[in-house]
Amino acid sequence: MAVPKGKISRQRRDKRRSSHWKLDLPNISKCPKCGEPVLSHRACKNCGTYRGLQVMAAADAE
Repeated sequence: MAVPKGKISRQRRDKRRSSHWKLDLPNISKCPKCGEPVLSHRACKNCGTYRGLQVMAAADAE
């Protein structure tokens, strides 16, 4: 069975672990109809379109 040869300091341990816990930024693109920033693969909250189709009521109509 493998056994570590020496103690790993907290600083060295934490440096190794730090790279796995970073969050990625979401993919934000512009709506082709109104130009608002929209998350990918989601309907636009401003105009209510998704892939050129009206899928929900527009937010400005409320």
